[in-house]
Amino acid sequence: MAAHTLRGLCRPRLGLLAARFSQRAAAGTEYRSAYSLDKLYPPRQDGAAAASAPQETQPAALDIPLARLTVSYCRSSGPGGQHVNKVNTKAEVRFHLASADWIPEAVRQKMASMHRNKINRAGELIVNSEESRYQMRNLAICLEKIRTMVTEATEKPKAVSKETSQKLIERVEKMNRERLRQKKIHSHIKESRKADFD
Repeated sequence: MAAHTLRGLCRPRLGLLAARFSQRAAAGTEYRSAYSLDKLYPPRQDGAAAASAPQETQPAALDIPLARLTVSYCRSSGPGGQHVNKVNTKAEVRFHLASADWIPEAVRQKMASMHRNKINRAGELIVNSEESRYQMRNLAICLEKIRTMVTEATEKPKAVSKETSQKLIERVEKMNRERLRQKKIHSHIKESRKADFD
């Protein structure tokens, strides 16, 4: 009798869940998380939407082709309790820098010199992130790091004027003179401490 009553109570709920699932499947959002990659790293917009946006306010975002990257996940270190020991949240993104044709040649060479310690023997640039407890957010942080590296390598160094360079030279010379003066004073003090045994 009790089993029959329980079955009767569960049937309406199962029907409700099935209806909700079919609505989500129709909308195409059945397994979408708030931290999904398309929300954290939206695709570049082309066409009318990009043309209507003002170009001078925001620089063009680098379009990183995810198919050309090797993404792997592993256990993260640091705080997080048992969650850290069970879930692969640390994201590691690597790509071969010399063959990355989506980055200009001059920028690739500058990146290779700027980030020597992040390039392995195979020539792959390795970027990792374990800042967040969410896998997709760490992947988005890695992509943002790559974008920042490319932006830094693209920037041209500021030209130093003659006046500024002359001031810097004078400052260095003045510091050297002061250093030598302090050395002489220290040397005289040490000379005066010596005992005369004659």
